[in-house]
Amino acid sequence: MRTTLHLPDALYRDVKAAAAQSGRTVTSVVEDALRAELARFRAGTTDRTPFRIDAVGTGGVLAGVDLDDSAALLDLVEGR
Repeated sequence: MRTTLHLPDALYRDVKAAAAQSGRTVTSVVEDALRAELARFRAGTTDRTPFRIDAVGTGGVLAGVDLDDSAALLDLVEGR
């Protein structure tokens, strides 16, 4: 399956460098990283702390925001 991932530039550079050093593709490095994280998640060994978002007085989504349009949401978040 094909999908699009939005990664921070520094993270992508690190993945690309790891792929080059190991003679693998970026896709295979990302696949292995995701598999490893999913295995830790399933085993209950992730070290992530749950977080809470307090939406005080927001009353919902901003006018004109379409939560089903990821490209538009990314543009909004990045101030474009």
